[in-house]
Amino acid sequence: MTGWYAKRMPRRSGTAVIGVTLLALLLVAVVPVALLAGVVMMILGHVVGGLALFGGSVLAAAIAVALAGISGMRHVRKLISRSFDVVRLDGSQYTDVAEPDSSDYTNVVQLDRSDYTEVR
Repeated sequence: MTGWYAKRMPRRSGTAVIGVTLLALLLVAVVPVALLAGVVMMILGHVVGGLALFGGSVLAAAIAVALAGISGMRHVRKLISRSFDVVRLDGSQYTDVAEPDSSDYTNVVQLDRSDYTEVR
């Protein structure tokens, strides 16, 4: 029974993604409270402080949401690459394209790879 729970627990990267996501949700939930507090501060005469409070809360929430999105996408890519054995190919690993080394014709122009892969 203990082995099943140990296998179902997220690793360190999964725990970090969950933590960043919860922080982002918390900061997004605090934005309306900061707006209300900023309005109260502006009514009491602290206009710059109220605007700074609201702007700072929106900025912090936006940064946290962006960070959660980036770390979540990185985590998903790792999971996909591990489960499907995804391998990135470089130019030397394309084996289905065979180019002849020499030509029997005398008036043939040899092109470099960059000459015919340019997209116009």
